[in-house]
Amino acid sequence: MTDVLVCVKRVPDFSGEVLLTEDAQSADARFVGYTMSNHDQCAVELGVQVAAATDGQVTVLTIGTADSVEQLRSALGVGATAAVLVEADPVALGPADVAHEIAQVVSERDYGLVLLGNDAADSGDFQVGIRLAYELGRPVVNGASTVTVEDEHVVAVGEGPGGQETYRVPLPAVVTIREGGVEPRYPSVPGRLKAKKIPIEERQPVSEPVGGGRVKMTLPPPTPSAVQILGEGAGAAPAVVDVLEKLGVLSK
Repeated sequence: MTDVLVCVKRVPDFSGEVLLTEDAQSADARFVGYTMSNHDQCAVELGVQVAAATDGQVTVLTIGTADSVEQLRSALGVGATAAVLVEADPVALGPADVAHEIAQVVSERDYGLVLLGNDAADSGDFQVGIRLAYELGRPVVNGASTVTVEDEHVVAVGEGPGGQETYRVPLPAVVTIREGGVEPRYPSVPGRLKAKKIPIEERQPVSEPVGGGRVKMTLPPPTPSAVQILGEGAGAAPAVVDVLEKLGVLSK
């Protein structure tokens, strides 16, 4: 039996232009909704699969405001069996703070496997998984696409510089998940109704945050685009044909 802890984060649901807050410390979500990042959604799905295959349980954890309950309910709606909210201002916490809070929860429970998204969709820190494993004294695999448990070991598969890589490390372990290896489920109506009945454990941070030392976030410049006018009316037809031939849509 492998009990799994999956750590998720409430992030802005940007589908277009990304905006920053005035102090450039975080993404500005005033005009958009919130969601879980794709990495986190895949981590939840893999956690549910591992627990089902080993007769274990899945707990989902987030560190954030009370509004983050929405993301916890989503995870409960697809198979997680328990949820923990560490209520804190996520902007005030750096990666070391987040790792420390998660480690405190793990130290109190018997989670054989901890899964996290490879990086947060809003801040892209890429650090929490490694810091958590270091604090717990556990092996860690970063950027895995799939995970399974075999004979008290976790088998994590991901893409490396030379192609597919497979790691086999003993439990207990920490693995960060990158999207692409599994198709996450979305809560059904019965799943949502069931999730509403599951109590969510609320906790306070165990220590004062150190912060991330972030100076500011920046946005990359927009990708330049160019428009070429091929002509007007019927006279533009030959130029259109030439373009289609260059693209391989038409053959000569």
